Amino acid sequence: MLMSEKQYRRRLCDRSDGRLLKKLSPMHRIEPYIMVHRNDSTNLIFDKVEVTKLEEYIRLKRKQGYKGFGMLHVMMAAYVRVVSQRPAVNRFISGQKIYARNNIEINIDIKKEMTIESPNTVVKIEFDAHDTAADVYDKMKEAIADNKGGELDSDFDNTARILNYIPGLIKKFSFWLIRVADYFGILPKSLLKVSPFHGSMFVTSMGSLGIPAIHHHLYNLGNVPVFCCIGPKRTEYEMGPDGTVSKRKYVDYTFSVDERICDGFYFASAMKILKMNLRHPEKLDVPPEEVETEI
Repeated sequence: MLMSEKQYRRRLCDRSDGRLLKKLSPMHRIEPYIMVHRNDSTNLIFDKVEVTKLEEYIRLKRKQGYKGFGMLHVMMAAYVRVVSQRPAVNRFISGQKIYARNNIEINIDIKKEMTIESPNTVVKIEFDAHDTAADVYDKMKEAIADNKGGELDSDFDNTARILNYIPGLIKKFSFWLIRVADYFGILPKSLLKVSPFHGSMFVTSMGSLGIPAIHHHLYNLGNVPVFCCIGPKRTEYEMGPDGTVSKRKYVDYTFSVDERICDGFYFASAMKILKMNLRHPEKLDVPPEEVETEI
């Protein structure tokens, strides 16, 4: 399992959401001082996956009773699997220091209804490194059902509503205090729990909107090191070695990544694991044989 407070004794240098990593290369330790802000150190990744097997897998899951199962569920499950094998992608930077996150928390941007007037909200879901696609589906279904329809009442929305009652200058000072407390690792757990700016990854699906996957910026507030956007299905006509043309369907996806959390070779290996699981989603139906950890 990934580390939790039950598995290690928290040191004075640790945060409530992560453990300070001390045994890093000199280059890794100096990078947060060279690239101070998250958007100073963002790498943009674009990739695509052929969806023939994905579509078959999604149809199978729906037949098995997983209503509404789709690409977003597969991507989330695939990324949870990546973290289980390459835990360094779940690191974060705070106060110019590098931490290993205690859990897997993914923030999802959703619309309550598919209308222009409908507001957006952010749902924060905690996963376990051993989760299967079915586990991810169940956790997402419960969290999204709690925040769709009716009043806009996610934990984040309720917190934001309270903050909006504060006058402008005092609100600005309040956010300054939040940034300072976060820098020194003393932000209350109650705020970390609801903040969409803290977590392992932020994900949004553009497929339902019918627009291409964008390269979304990272937020300098908080510590989310990865932003994933998923595009809609699209068709490509490809010419084979024998000159014949075939029609294929693809889904594009992008990642915006804080390069300070791990080196490029490591993250490339993580992306290979992600794509392998997207190409063979049936592997996500069983827990990983082993889970790597950062101690």
